Amino acid sequence: MSKPGGETAELGYEQARDRLVEVVRELEAGGLSLEQSLALWEKGEQLAKVCEHHLEGARERIEAALSSVEDEGGNGQ
Repeated sequence: MSKPGGETAELGYEQARDRLVEVVRELEAGGLSLEQSLALWEKGEQLAKVCEHHLEGARERIEAALSSVEDEGGNGQ
């Protein structure tokens, strides 16, 4: 997965997740113009991609660690 771009790309997982929650709350509250809603939606999509990127990286690290443990444990068992 390629790294997302833009101003949200430098956010950590927790920051991106928290901002995404804010975006969803604003959209659910309503009262925005169509343009404002679309802009928020696009921001939410970017934030979701940042979260996905971080989660994919974590998944890869976990799989590598598990593979390493299996390789070490499989030699005598």
